[in-house]
Amino acid sequence: MAAFEKSAGGISLTDVAENLQIKKASLYNHFEGKDAMYNSTIEYCGNELSKVSFLMDKTIYSIKNNKIGLTSLFKKLITRYINIFEMEPLFQIYVFINTEKYFNINEMNVVQNEYKKFKDEINQILQSYQDTNKISKMSNKVLSDYSDGITSIINQKMDFYLFNRKEEIRQNPESGVGSLFALDTNSELVDDITRSINAIMMSI
Repeated sequence: MAAFEKSAGGISLTDVAENLQIKKASLYNHFEGKDAMYNSTIEYCGNELSKVSFLMDKTIYSIKNNKIGLTSLFKKLITRYINIFEMEPLFQIYVFINTEKYFNINEMNVVQNEYKKFKDEINQILQSYQDTNKISKMSNKVLSDYSDGITSIINQKMDFYLFNRKEEIRQNPESGVGSLFALDTNSELVDDITRSINAIMMSI
């Protein structure tokens, strides 16, 4: 939370202690110093992000049993995925990791691992549609390239969207995260991402 307000490089142990409503000296009962706390935070954030999946439990089953079309599926999954990261604490975790990834190799590794997992799940979706002859057959390399393109689109547009959400909170601190995020997810964003994915799929 302290890093969310000031950025990780701009906070002190005093800021952390104030957020916890404890004395600064009490922090040393748990950490040797700021670096140790910072590294522990990265590890925690990585563990929390690793629990998040783009796929829903019955996604592949629905595809293989002709329960849902590709456009409808992506729209549903994208809406759900964005909703997940609009909630505390994943919103703060997402912002923290993606802000600090340019300054710390461990955080870059977290981002890269999440991207790979995300891409693998997109690949599973496309593979399932290919297996049911809903899209053209293609090599594993080409399928991977399409998965990479779709993953990049969703990530880029999500980054921009969540950055703007963060600025809303920073400029209106009295509102709090909960009240701001009680609003519905921006449907224009979901439609924009879905259109971009459809443009990619039309080339298959």
